[in-house]
Amino acid sequence: MIRIENLTKSFGLKKAVDDLSFSVERGEVLGFLGPNGAGKSTTMRMITGFLPPSAGKVSIGGHDVVEDALAAKRLIGYLPENAASYPDMSVEGFLGFAAELRGLTGGEKKKAVHRVVDLCFLSSVLHQQIDTLSKGYRHRTCLAQSLIHDPDVLIMDEPTDGLDPNQKYEVRNLIREMGKTKAVIFSTHILEEVDAACTRAIIIDRGRIVANGTPEELRNMSDLAGAVTLSAPKADRAKLEALPEVARVEQLEEPWLRIYPKDKNAPVALAQSVMDLARQQSWQVYSLHTEAGQLDEVFRRITLPDTVKK
Repeated sequence: MIRIENLTKSFGLKKAVDDLSFSVERGEVLGFLGPNGAGKSTTMRMITGFLPPSAGKVSIGGHDVVEDALAAKRLIGYLPENAASYPDMSVEGFLGFAAELRGLTGGEKKKAVHRVVDLCFLSSVLHQQIDTLSKGYRHRTCLAQSLIHDPDVLIMDEPTDGLDPNQKYEVRNLIREMGKTKAVIFSTHILEEVDAACTRAIIIDRGRIVANGTPEELRNMSDLAGAVTLSAPKADRAKLEALPEVARVEQLEEPWLRIYPKDKNAPVALAQSVMDLARQQSWQVYSLHTEAGQLDEVFRRITLPDTVKK
């Protein structure tokens, strides 16, 4: 549904987006991650046709966003960062206006408005003016307009920005549900949203892709992935290091040790070997658990310059 080929955007001498290529199929929810200034919003604006690319190509449902703009944009629902609305309109009036812009009239328009009001939990504020709404409800209203025509492709820039925890939960669930039948891209810098809503994630830094995979694949890039953390006061570090499954052992705060595997894909074998050794040596084990990889550690390692990594 979405195909990006060698996409580049320059502002003067600065390349905000540098030769990006990826695709998103129907049934996928792609998290688009990166630090501030990485090029996320610029990429979103090119995908939707809001900004022309300096080089490369974007196609939506087989339609080139530049050469066949109207056909491509008919398939897209877009929630930009800091989405604009008309503050003197009511929620119902604004959504009706958005429906008419998408070519919906009469019964189709009324049905579309009712559908997005239910989806985005707006019934309690339907007749309020937008300028009287909380930030969360204004954001939901703008999300509703992006869904008004039931698009096949959904592009959202920071869709949970400014929402309270309950609202974030609702929006993530909505994204996950819509992702079953649509192609969805949403940008975020909140790593917990990768697990909450994404089937796949791309991390970009300085305009280039630095990681692309499922949440599990990204976590497996973490140094911690598959490591065993052990609390045993009499544990012998040298004996642990001699185990064939062990790459290295790190001393944490007493009595904790962290044992890193040679093979991240065999964490059960490492844990079993450590436990077998503890039994043989009669160590008293207070705690033993296998670490899951941490997305924040992966994100930090691949997006921070070497000069500031710690």
